[in-house]
Amino acid sequence: MAKRSGGLRFQPSGGERKAQVPTGKKQRLEIDRLAHDGRGIAFVDGRTWFVEGALPGEQVEARVLNARAQIVEARGERILTPSPRRRTEPCRHARVCGGCTLQHASEEDQLALKQRTLAEQLQRVAGLEPEHWAAPLTGPAFGYRRRARVAVRWDAAAGRLDVGFRAGSSQTIIAVEECPVLVQPLQTILLALPQALAGLDKPQAIGHVELFSGTDEAVLVRHTAPLGEADLDRLAGFCAAQGAQLWLQGSAEPQPHDPSRGLGYRLAHWGLELHWRPGDFIQVNEAVNEAMVAQALDWLAPQEGERVLDLFCGLGNFSLPLARAGARVTGVEGVEAMVQRARTNAEHNRLEDVHFYQADLSKALADAPWARGGFPAVVLDPPRDGALEMVKQMASLGARRVVYVSCNPATLARDAAELSRQGYRLVRAGMMDMFPQTAHVEAMALFEKPGV
Repeated sequence: MAKRSGGLRFQPSGGERKAQVPTGKKQRLEIDRLAHDGRGIAFVDGRTWFVEGALPGEQVEARVLNARAQIVEARGERILTPSPRRRTEPCRHARVCGGCTLQHASEEDQLALKQRTLAEQLQRVAGLEPEHWAAPLTGPAFGYRRRARVAVRWDAAAGRLDVGFRAGSSQTIIAVEECPVLVQPLQTILLALPQALAGLDKPQAIGHVELFSGTDEAVLVRHTAPLGEADLDRLAGFCAAQGAQLWLQGSAEPQPHDPSRGLGYRLAHWGLELHWRPGDFIQVNEAVNEAMVAQALDWLAPQEGERVLDLFCGLGNFSLPLARAGARVTGVEGVEAMVQRARTNAEHNRLEDVHFYQADLSKALADAPWARGGFPAVVLDPPRDGALEMVKQMASLGARRVVYVSCNPATLARDAAELSRQGYRLVRAGMMDMFPQTAHVEAMALFEKPGV
């Protein structure tokens, strides 16, 4: 998109500038296909429309949310001619809640969209296609999410506390009576939460609430002002009634109300239990996470005693199963607190041949003492912006096999192009449906370079 200029505006040579499409305008559209983010695409008068809640082949009446240049963002408000592939959303809030964007599409069509997104990004950005496509990793379509953030806002004019999830493309808070994507214990807590918060003496002090489920349930209350003893007692009583831990967070790190209770999650296949705290990153989908770890180990195929490097290792989600499988593992993470928790998790699970280090993962690693000798196998699970600086170092680290776990196909494709330039082959790739009912794509790719 061209940069805006604060100076003179010139009329294009092709004629007069088109009038901007006003926000709120209604437009009848015929949907051509789906964009990577799950919105329907339509074309009218030289403009491309991206329409929430629409499927290919449908005629819809859409309301404009935003328009700029030749791009119009809209929400489908009436389905005039529905697709035969449309289904009734299982959740009554799906059309207004911003959490799930694809409940109107079948699980089969959701998987097809995500597979196409991954393939198109690899081809368009890197010019690559894997030698073998892996079957998608899937789990339950509902009742899978073990972590959720609940929006809370005090409405001073109405004298009420709004509790729920954000509406799509809006800051409006939608009060919800169900959330079928949550694991069952969190569904129960969510439904009871608004009444519990509304009963506080100072509900306006609540910033937001996060819900967690693992070896125990937990409720993290983020507060913007100190809470009185009576409100603390009410929150503790609510959590006790729900069988959940209470955690509190003001301006510092989250703290447990009862420090004697532990919180963690299990990797049952390897007999592992990982401790964690609210604020730490964990995968929200237990079933797909376990399948993902199993696939990574299968693709990496570490030999007994082989040196394996786990970059962006976090709490040890890959490191500890690799160590349990007999590899000599070095885990590296940018955040020192996570390194310490990973070490604690290794000790808790009685794993000795795994070591964790803190490092700046945007800089060279080969000179670090723990990197001497290189690593035949590397697994990395970076954030959305990818790991370009790390993949530039794969050959210098001696990596023959690289498993790249990605939450963003665009940066995976960019980094795959760099690995290809170093002589690595894209041997396998596949998507992982970590977030059913959304267009979010997780992926895994295996790169090999014989004879490094």
